Amino acid sequence: MSKSILRVRSVILSDVHLGTPHSKAEEAALFLKHVRCERLILNGDIIDGWRLRRDGRWTTAHTRFVRRVLTMVQKRETEVIYLRGNHDDFVGRLLPIELGLIRLGEDMVIETPAGRYLVLHGDVFDGVIKNMVFLAHLGDIGYSLLLRLNRVYNAWRRLRGKEYFSLSKAIKARVKQATSFIGKFEEQLAALARSRGCVGVICGHIHTPANKWIGDIHYLNSGDWVESLSAIVEHHDGSFELIHYADFVRRFAPAVGAQDDDPPDAASMGAASVEFAT
Repeated sequence: MSKSILRVRSVILSDVHLGTPHSKAEEAALFLKHVRCERLILNGDIIDGWRLRRDGRWTTAHTRFVRRVLTMVQKRETEVIYLRGNHDDFVGRLLPIELGLIRLGEDMVIETPAGRYLVLHGDVFDGVIKNMVFLAHLGDIGYSLLLRLNRVYNAWRRLRGKEYFSLSKAIKARVKQATSFIGKFEEQLAALARSRGCVGVICGHIHTPANKWIGDIHYLNSGDWVESLSAIVEHHDGSFELIHYADFVRRFAPAVGAQDDDPPDAASMGAASVEFAT
């Protein structure tokens, strides 16, 4: 059975948080397995150095994700750009560096028919991370505890036949300070993009996927691979789209359900191009 493939110019994903028990690395690897792109942008917090230094654990699924990325590079079909986040701030010591088709950087600009798009993780506008690192680490510990509680709560919901419910998203939506922070974060990034002569900005960091306009700036947030399981793709016509993994699986099922991690074969490379509506 041939496998369906999504063919796009660029894929931008962030916040995979490899090294944590909450990372959906398996799903991220399966998503990449069914995508062909000229450019893969790993937009920060791919490896969670904070958690690995504390009590994190590297699993087979995390290795499988790295192997998937390296396979894309080895086939010489994809350029990989790894942009520094805050949880993988160790990458900052290596910047800038280029290793064949793998490039590490702080930020970058994508040229499209509509104009320039600035791509960066976004933590530069997080005042807690910039000025009170210890509070950022405490917040990270609190978030990890909340995710553990979330798993127990959703196991109970599954037993009762109820759908998944995100406690963290509910808190973000209801706590005034959280919604205010997100709003300011988005406005500051839009202002930065405008100051650099860009028509749009693509970021991550706050685990809140988005595809919207802030004034004259197109704001895109790739979300995360802990809860949202989302990514941004750039189509060959220069348009961008926010894709959620659940929708992706429905579109490509049962192909995405195949969890082998072998390199794609010739038949799959020849599969018909599939495009999402924009």
